[in-house]
Amino acid sequence: MPLTAVASQPFLSSTSSRHIRRATVATAAAAAPDDFDYPLADPSVFNAMMGVYARSGRFDDARQLLDAMRDQDIEPDLVSFNTLINARAKSGCLAAGVALELLHEVRQAGLRPDAITYNTLISACSQGSNLDDAVAVFEDMIASECRPDLWTYNAMVSVHGRCGKAQEAELMFKELVEKGFQPDAVTYNSLLYAFAKEGDVERVERVCEELVKAGFRKDGITYNTMIHMYGKMGRLDLALGLYDEMRAIGCTPDAVTYTVLVDSLGKMDRISEAGKVLEEMADAGLEPTLVTFSALICAYAKSGRQDDVERTFDRMVESGVKPDRLAYLVMLDVFARSDETRKLMVLYRAMIKDGYKPDDGLYQVLLATLAKGNEHDEIEGVIQDMEAVFEMNPLVISSILIKAECISQGASLLKRACLQGYEPDGKSLLSILDAYEKMGKHEKGLSLLECIRQHVPNSHNLISECSIMLLCKNGKIVDAIQEYSRIQMLKRGSFGQDCDLYEYLITYLEEAELFPEACQVFCDMQFLGIVPSQKIYQSIIYTYCRLGFPETAYQLMDDAVQSDISLNILSCRVAMIEAYGKLKLWQQAENFVKGLKQESGVDRRIWNALIHAYAESGLYEHARAIFDIMIKKGPLPTVESVNGMMRALIVDGRLDELYVVVQELQDLDIKISKSTVLLMLEAFAKAGDVFEVMKIYNGMKAAGYLPNMHLYRIMISLLCHNKRFRDVELMVAEMEGAGFKPDLVVLNTLLLMYTGTGNFDRTTELYHSILEAGLEPDEDTYNTLIVMYSRNFRPEEGFTLLNEMGKRGLTPKLESYKILLAASGKAKLWEQADLLFEEMRTKGYRLNRSIYHMMMKIYRNARNHSKAEHLLSAMKEDGIEPTIATMHILMTSYGISGHPDEAEKVLNSLKSSNLEISTLPYSTVLDAYLRNRDYSLGITKLLEMKRDGVEPDHQVWTSFIRAASLCKQTDDAILLLKSLQDCGFDLPIRLLTERTSSLFTEVDSFLEKLGTLEDSASLNFVNAMEDLLWAFERRATASWIFQLAVKRSIYHHNIFRVEEKDWGADLRKLSAGAALVALTLWLDQMQDASLQGAPESPKSIVLVTGEGEYNMVSLRKTIRAYLLEMGSPFLPCRSRSGRFVVKAYSLKMWLKDSPFCLDLELKDAPALPKTNSMKLTEGYFMRAGLVPVFKDIHERLGEVWPKKFSRLALLSEESRDEVIKADIKGRKEKLEKMKKQGLAIAKRSKRGPRRGKFVKQQSTQEVLK
Repeated sequence: MPLTAVASQPFLSSTSSRHIRRATVATAAAAAPDDFDYPLADPSVFNAMMGVYARSGRFDDARQLLDAMRDQDIEPDLVSFNTLINARAKSGCLAAGVALELLHEVRQAGLRPDAITYNTLISACSQGSNLDDAVAVFEDMIASECRPDLWTYNAMVSVHGRCGKAQEAELMFKELVEKGFQPDAVTYNSLLYAFAKEGDVERVERVCEELVKAGFRKDGITYNTMIHMYGKMGRLDLALGLYDEMRAIGCTPDAVTYTVLVDSLGKMDRISEAGKVLEEMADAGLEPTLVTFSALICAYAKSGRQDDVERTFDRMVESGVKPDRLAYLVMLDVFARSDETRKLMVLYRAMIKDGYKPDDGLYQVLLATLAKGNEHDEIEGVIQDMEAVFEMNPLVISSILIKAECISQGASLLKRACLQGYEPDGKSLLSILDAYEKMGKHEKGLSLLECIRQHVPNSHNLISECSIMLLCKNGKIVDAIQEYSRIQMLKRGSFGQDCDLYEYLITYLEEAELFPEACQVFCDMQFLGIVPSQKIYQSIIYTYCRLGFPETAYQLMDDAVQSDISLNILSCRVAMIEAYGKLKLWQQAENFVKGLKQESGVDRRIWNALIHAYAESGLYEHARAIFDIMIKKGPLPTVESVNGMMRALIVDGRLDELYVVVQELQDLDIKISKSTVLLMLEAFAKAGDVFEVMKIYNGMKAAGYLPNMHLYRIMISLLCHNKRFRDVELMVAEMEGAGFKPDLVVLNTLLLMYTGTGNFDRTTELYHSILEAGLEPDEDTYNTLIVMYSRNFRPEEGFTLLNEMGKRGLTPKLESYKILLAASGKAKLWEQADLLFEEMRTKGYRLNRSIYHMMMKIYRNARNHSKAEHLLSAMKEDGIEPTIATMHILMTSYGISGHPDEAEKVLNSLKSSNLEISTLPYSTVLDAYLRNRDYSLGITKLLEMKRDGVEPDHQVWTSFIRAASLCKQTDDAILLLKSLQDCGFDLPIRLLTERTSSLFTEVDSFLEKLGTLEDSASLNFVNAMEDLLWAFERRATASWIFQLAVKRSIYHHNIFRVEEKDWGADLRKLSAGAALVALTLWLDQMQDASLQGAPESPKSIVLVTGEGEYNMVSLRKTIRAYLLEMGSPFLPCRSRSGRFVVKAYSLKMWLKDSPFCLDLELKDAPALPKTNSMKLTEGYFMRAGLVPVFKDIHERLGEVWPKKFSRLALLSEESRDEVIKADIKGRKEKLEKMKKQGLAIAKRSKRGPRRGKFVKQQSTQEVLK
C-alpha cells in the first residue's frame, strides 16, 4: 500500500497511526534512498528514517534524506542535524575540521545548537582523538551559553586522555565536580584511561580506589584498561592477577580483555600462555576477533614458530574472520623468510583478491624470495600485478626490483620508464650500476647510461652524481671527492640538487675521517638550500665534534630537532661532551651535563663521557665525584666509568695512586676488568717502568687474563726500548707459543732495537724473516733498514732500499734521508749525496740548517767549493739565513780545495756586515793558508788578526800546531810555532825543543783551563800536539801528554785495557799521532801481561778504529800501515768494518818473538830531526821512509800478509826486487800447473775481505728478494 494511502485514513487512532508510521518508515528505510519518493511533509518522519541510517553509520544515506527534505521544502530541524551528526560520528573517525564544519552547517540553517549537538560532536572528536576540534567545539559551547552536562565533561575527559593529556583530563574532572556534577563510572574510567596511557601506575590505582569509594564496581572497561597498562609495562604478573581478580568477582572478561592479554603475553615472548588465553576465550563462548588473532599471529611470528603461525591463521579463516592487511603482511613475511614460495604466492593471490595491496617493503621481500628461488615466471607475474592491477609508477616498481636484487628486471623496467619520459631515481640507477660492476657486466651498465643520456633530458648531472655515489659505495672516497670538486668547478647546471649525493659524500667522508672535506661538502649543500637528511645531520654532528667544534655540533643538533628530524640524541650529546674533553674545556662539558640534568635526567653514557672529559685534563677528584654520584643515585658505574677515573690519574701522572684506587674499587665489590688492567699496564709502559709492567703482566696471567696481540706489542716495545734483549726473545717465544705470529709492528720494533744497538747481522736476519713470512715491509721497515745500512757504512744498499720505497709509493722519513746523506759523505759518494739532497728539496721536505751544513761539509770534503757557493744561495732561497757557522763551513771548503784567497773574501764580507766576529772565521782562513803551505801568508794573517783586535785562542793555536805537524822541514814547523810564541803562546815550541819539570805543570794547568771551554777545545789541542810530537820524534813527551789527557778525562780512561779476559782498545776520536801512542802503550802492556801470564787474555782481541776521519786523515788506514810495518798478526775484521782482530795465541807469540817488539818504550830523539818522520799519503800517515816501499810492494804483489810485508820492507831495494820477482814467477808457475790439471781458481776480490765469515757475499738486490 502506498504511503499516501496510509496517511489519508482518518479513522485510525493516534496510537495505531504511530505504529503504522513506524512500520512504514522502517519499510521505507529498508529500500534504497534512490527508490523512494518522499511524499511526506512531516520532518519527524525523515528524522526517524535518518535515525535508522545513523545507527548503522550510513552517513551518505542520511545526508541524502536531509537533502530530500529541502527539495520538498521541508526545513530540517535541530533533531535532523543532531541525527546527521550522529550518523557522521558512527561512520568513522572525523577528520580535522569536520566537526566545526557540521557545527557551522547547523548555524547556517538558522538553528541554535543544543547540548545534544555539542555532546555528539565532542564524543565524535573523542573517538577520533581529535583534541583541537573537541576543545574548539567545547569553547563554542561555553561561548554560546549552552550549559555543559555530565555527558559533555565525560567526552572532554575522554578526548584529553586519548590524546595523552592526562593533566588536562584531570583538570576537566575537577571542573565537572566543581560545577556540581557527580562523576559516574564513565567519568572514572575515562580518567583512569588517561593515566594508564601515560603508565602512571600510582594515579591509576588512586582513581580506581576513588571509583570504588564512589559506589561503583570495577567493570570490564576498568579491568581492560589496567590490564593493558600493565601489559605494556611488561608487568604481566599484575596483568594476570587482575585477570584472575576479574573472574573471581564475577566480572566476565570480554573479547577486549582476552585480546589485550594475548597481545601483552605475545610481546613478552610468553607465547604458550598467550595460546592458552585464546583457548580460554573460546571456552568462554567468545569468538576471537581479528585483533585477537592478529596479536597471536604476530607473537608466533616474532618467536619464529612458523607452524603455530600457519595454524592460527588457518583457524582465523575457518572461523569466518576475514584477514586484514596486517595479518596478510605477517603471513607473507613468514613464508618469505622460510623461502616457501608456493605458499607465499597462494597467500599473495588471496590478499589481492580480498582487495589489499602489499606495501613496497613487502613487495621487496616477496620479490627477493622469488629471486632467491629463481622463480622468474612468478616475478614477471608480480610485476604485471604492480603495473596492471595497482597501476604503480614504473620507477617505483624498478626501485623495488633493484632493492630485491632483481637487477635485470629492474634495469629493463628502468629503461622502459626512461623511454616513456620518466626521469630515473638516482638511488635506483646507482644500485644497478653497482650490481653490474660487481658482476663484471660493465657493458650493460654503459648501455643503460647511454639509454638515459639519449632519452632523459639534462641527464648529465644525474650520471655525474651517480658516478660519485658509486665511487663512495666502492670505498674510493678520495676519487669521489676529487670528481665532486671537478664538477663543482665547472658549475654545471643543476648539479648537486640531490640530497642523496650529499648523504653519500658526507657519511663516507666521515667514515674515512676526512673531516674538513665533509664540512666543505655540507657547506656547499647549505648554500644550495638543500635540507639535510637524518644521516647527514648525524654524520656532520660527529664530524664537527671530531674536529673540535662541539658548539657548532650542538647548533646543528638543535636545528635537526626543530625540524622534527629524529636523531640519536644520546650519541650526539656523548660526542659533544667527548669533544669538550679533548679540547680540555671540562667546564663547558660540566655545564652541558648540568643542563641535561635539569631537562630530562642523565643517562649512564653521559656520566661516563663527563668522567672521560675530566680525565683528559687529569682531574681525578672531579671524575671520582661523578663516580660516587653514580654509586649513590644510579645508574651504576660500568667498566667505562672505572677506566675514566684511572685515566684521570694517568694523565695527571699519579701512577702510584692507581693501586690505591684498585683496592678501593675492590672494597666496593667492583671487579677490575681486563681493560682496566691493560690501561694501567700501558701507563707504566709509557713511563718506562719495566718492573711494574712485568708485575702487572704476570698478575694478569695468574688471574686468567690471557694476553692478546695488543698486549704483546706493548710488552715487546717496552723491553726493546730498554734493550732487554733476553726478555724480548723470551716474550716473542711466549707469543708464538700462545698461537700469535709476530706481525709487522712487532718485527719493526725488533728491527729498531737491533739497529739501535749496532747488531746489524741480527737486523738483516729479521728482515729476511719478514720477507719469508710473506709480510709486506712498510715505511717503518724501510726507514729502519736505511738507518742500519747507513750506520754500517753500506750506503749503496741504503740507496737501493730508497729506490724500492719510491716504486712502492712509500715516503721515507727526513731522518732516514739525513743519516743516508751523512753515510754517503763518509763513503765519499759525492755524486749520490748530491742527487739525494736534490731529491729531498724536490719532494718538499722542510730542510733545516743542519742538513744544509752537512751538505756543505760534503762539498767541502769533495773539494767542490763552487757547489758549496751555490748551496749557500739555495739556502737563502729556502728562507734559511746563513750563520757564522755556515760561513765557516764555506770558508773551510775553500781552504780544503786550495783557494784560501776565496776564504779570505768571505772573511772580509763578514767584517763588513758589522757582525760580531769570533776567532772561528779567522782560524778558518789561517787554516786555509796553512793547508796550502803558504806559511808566510798564514803568519801575516795572524798578525792582521791581532791588529783587528781579535786575540788568538785555542782554535788558532790548534790550526798552527796541526800545520806544523804536517811540515816536511823542521825549520818550517819551528817558524810556525815561533809565530805563536810571538803572540804569547809558547807551550808548543817549548814542548818540542825542551823538557823541564815546570813545563809539565804549565801544560797541566793549560789543559785544565781548556777543559772549561766548548767545541772539544782540549781534545783538538791534545790531538794536534800528539801529531806534532810523534812526527818530530818527541814520543816520550807525547806519551806523557797522552797520559795527562787521560787523567784530565780528555781521553776516555778505557781507551785501551789489559784486564782479566778483557784485552781490547777503542782508538776512535784520536788523531793519528795519539792513536799510535795509544797503540804502542797498549802493545807494551800486553807484552808484559804475556810474559807474566796475568791478567789472562780472551781468545780473541779486538782493536777498534772506526771508519771515521780526523782532519782528513783515516785512522784505520794509519793503524793498518803501522801494523803492516811491524808484521803484526792483527787482521781486518771480516764481519765489522773499522775493526782489527787477532787470536790471543798469535799475538802473544808475536809480542815475544818479533824484533819490532823488543823495545816498545816510547822515547824522545836526542835532537830534532831535520825533516818530518811521518808523511801524509792518500789520506793516512805512514813513516816517511816506508812510503815508496809500501807502494812498490802493493803495486807488484797486491795485498800481502803483515809478516811477509815486514820482511820485504826490511830488505834493501835490490834484494826486495829479487824476492818480489821470484814470488811473481812462482805464482805464475803454480797457476799454469793448476790450469793443466783443470782446477778452477777463484779470483781474489780487489775490494778486500768478505763481510761475512762463513756466508757468501750477496748483492743488495739478492737481499731484497
